[in-house]
Order: sequence, then C-alpha cells, then structure tokens
Amino acid sequence: MAADTVALMDYLVRALVDDPDAVEIVHTTSDAGEHFEVTVAADDVGKVIGRSGRIIKALRTVVRAAGCSEDRRVDVEVLG
Repeated sequence: MAADTVALMDYLVRALVDDPDAVEIVHTTSDAGEHFEVTVAADDVGKVIGRSGRIIKALRTVVRAAGCSEDRRVDVEVLG
C-alpha cells in the first residue's frame, strides 16, 4: 500500500512542476504517522506549495484518502 501512495504522490508532483526529472520522494513510516519528503527544483517549490498552501494541503488530503491508515498523521515536507 505504501508503494501505491508514493507512486500517486510522485505522479501528482511531477504533473505540477516544470522540471519533473528533479522530483524525488522519500517515504518513511513511524508511530506518529506517514512522512513524505518531496524534493523539487528550487524554481518549482512555489508550484508545489501553492497560494496560501492550498496545493500542499490538497496533496496531503489525497494521500490520506489514497490509503494511509486512518487516524494517522500525514506530513508532506517540500524541499527545494
């Protein structure tokens, strides 16, 4: 199930950015929840975060709905 959520996150982030080859996603799981570190090109950070954080919030919601365990925190960190 984790591989599916990573693939979904990868697909969505690559669709948002201008340089899809620079996208790298690291997924870790702990007792606190799921953690995704999304690395993109410096010019694409704003596109992944969006105005007022709308896009990153939507990504978190989609990942949570796509298969992460219920009542678990989903943390998506964007690095650029």
